Amino acid sequence: MRSKSVTGTMGMLCAAVLAAGIALIAQTQQPSATTPADAAPDPVKMLVERLDLEKYKATIKGLTQFGDRRQGTDRNRAAIDWIEAQLKSYGCTNTERIKYDYQPPAGRGTGAGRGTGEGRGTGTGRGEGQAAQGGQRGGGRGRAGQGGSTIFGNRGRTGVNNDPNLQPDVKLRELNMQPTTPGPREQVYCTKVGTTRPDEMYIIGAHMDGHGWGEAANDDGSGTALVMEIARVLHSPDVQTERSIRFALWNNEETGLNGARAYVEQRKDLQGKEDPPGSRRYPEPKWLGMIQHDMMMFDHGMPDADGKVSPEQRPEADVNIEFQTTAKMAEGAQKLAWFFKAANEKYATDYPAAVGPHMTNTDSVPFMDLIPAISLRENERGAHIGAGWDPHWHQPTDVYATFSDKDFRLGLNAAQTTLAALAQLTGAMVKK
Repeated sequence: MRSKSVTGTMGMLCAAVLAAGIALIAQTQQPSATTPADAAPDPVKMLVERLDLEKYKATIKGLTQFGDRRQGTDRNRAAIDWIEAQLKSYGCTNTERIKYDYQPPAGRGTGAGRGTGEGRGTGTGRGEGQAAQGGQRGGGRGRAGQGGSTIFGNRGRTGVNNDPNLQPDVKLRELNMQPTTPGPREQVYCTKVGTTRPDEMYIIGAHMDGHGWGEAANDDGSGTALVMEIARVLHSPDVQTERSIRFALWNNEETGLNGARAYVEQRKDLQGKEDPPGSRRYPEPKWLGMIQHDMMMFDHGMPDADGKVSPEQRPEADVNIEFQTTAKMAEGAQKLAWFFKAANEKYATDYPAAVGPHMTNTDSVPFMDLIPAISLRENERGAHIGAGWDPHWHQPTDVYATFSDKDFRLGLNAAQTTLAALAQLTGAMVKK
């Protein structure tokens, strides 16, 4: 383990680098009296315009062929292979895998007893052995909150469905039938290597596993597809970045962020080390920031008094950008969050962004005391999701067919936000 003094020094350095980078970007974007009217095209705008709604939808659809991709199953392993093949087809050929062993904590169970009411329902979505109904909360008025985030108003039911009979699609039910088993796990990542600062990088991630007897289309096919689509755009032959970017697709998020925790444990002490010396190759560049994407598409508003949510995307839907105020790197994370909001204002096409100070139960949490870490999502995780604003969360209805183009477009706008911010932070350029 690294000493607190060393960790603190590294954290302050990351924050200083982030602040300096943002300040430099702000300076370079100031209008100039000598700028000609026919100035070169904005490379950030050019990159954002390469994101495509139909490609984003197709990537989500591709992920759903593996059902809910529950960790510890053959369908999960097949999905990892497919994700890696897709990344390589985009040109992100330096794919690698993190390997670790997952053993569920004592008393949690594996969820093998489907629909039996076994397990403890917490309503947080944590744990594989939660009961089908035990973790659910009824509709009505109340106060809900996690991670310090609180909302007053109506609440809907939440929980993890473990009952296969609630999935009406027989083929999907059969696809999801294999139960999870403890043991070895893998997750894939690849890297866009920077041209002038290959020793520094931003990490963007999403978790590819799900559960609930659906297709995990939104949680978190929507975030996984977002990361993959940004990888596709940035690996175009005519695109280069000064700093490196890592595209990570975490496993075991639904069991307690185990995949992201394994990455941090295995890789944090390798940061910035050139290997071999003098090669300008950095297997683990220094972390400058981590951006997580988890549930990107469904912002239909607060439930009615009876706990039901509108079937239509609400007009005031937005992309939520969250940081955690109690994190050691909260100051740098807040600056990063506001930078992403500014990128959204300039480059997103349909939906605005909102910054919130409560980030919880997502794969950026293992990073948040080491580097600036933020999370992009459809709603506030603690207040909205915990109060039932997304009735498809961990349910059989989390399937591709549930969502409309307005929903998919909210996810695309989150992709536009992240790509625009990353392009500026890493010095992206489009070669002529």
